[in-house]
Amino acid sequence: MIKGRVWKYGDHINTDLIISGRYLDEYDMKSLSAHVFEDLDPTFTIGVKPGDIIVAGRNFGCGSSREQAPAVLKEKRVGAIVAASFARIFFRNAINIGLPVVICPDAHRILNKGDVITLDIRGGFILREPDGTRIRFNPLPDFLVDILEKGGLVPYMRAKLGRCVA
Repeated sequence: MIKGRVWKYGDHINTDLIISGRYLDEYDMKSLSAHVFEDLDPTFTIGVKPGDIIVAGRNFGCGSSREQAPAVLKEKRVGAIVAASFARIFFRNAINIGLPVVICPDAHRILNKGDVITLDIRGGFILREPDGTRIRFNPLPDFLVDILEKGGLVPYMRAKLGRCVA
């Protein structure tokens, strides 16, 4: 279960809006994360709290396949991203680093910025407080949830294969 406040954005949030290419000569995720959504929502980096949840429309993470985009959101300790749909590479990059992503077409229509929600990834629902609105989605396959629960693909593989994985 992940509980946090909603940060709501629209359709086609591309990787350049998540972290602008002008900063990609920086390799330190903490430094990079100071610029998350800088050109879209300058209040995000100062207002986001650990566990907060991004809710977006269609095609979240489109554009370039830069892996820094989900990494800076994880560095900001975003709890999860819920979107009507995701760019395929962004979706997989997020899972691989242990950043929960959920496809829920109804969330963007029903939820508002600042709502407090609880996300149950295994159960396949979002619960909005305090009115108890429940929004259903198709749960992720068990193997993807297992990867998220281990913190990403590398820790998952280490746990599966033991010490032989670097």
